[in-house]
Amino acid sequence: MANLMDANAIKALVGQVVGTSQWIEISQERINTFAEATGDFQFIHIDPVAAAQTPFGGTIAHGFLTLSLIPLLTAESDCPRPAGVKMGVNYGGNKTRFIAPVRSGKSVRGIFKLLELEEKRPGQWQQSMEITVEIEGEEKPALICEWITQFFI
Repeated sequence: MANLMDANAIKALVGQVVGTSQWIEISQERINTFAEATGDFQFIHIDPVAAAQTPFGGTIAHGFLTLSLIPLLTAESDCPRPAGVKMGVNYGGNKTRFIAPVRSGKSVRGIFKLLELEEKRPGQWQQSMEITVEIEGEEKPALICEWITQFFI
């Protein structure tokens, strides 16, 4: 899905929604694997019987699991990417809000709005993107964040 463009052409898109990802299923297996990787075994994530007794009605994905999908959602999107990138790195985030839980078995996708793209040094670009992670069939998104990435061309 690579949509390669000159970095200055991408910069002209600031303020616009520039991409949408494919839907990604959040299976119980993915949730359990994330619990293993992070050591977060709270019952609302891994115990379907106990989680069924909560207002969630079943297990839900970790908020940080949903956040950690940003690289995958980006890769599975039609967002423009600077041509000639040698390396890209996560630089951090300015804002993150977990709005609604992602129930096991649901699918999510990312909506990407370009907030800023600046050349910090020759060949080093910093991009700020507002990312909304939607839950298929639900009114509220799972999360909204402002994420910063640096690209080296």
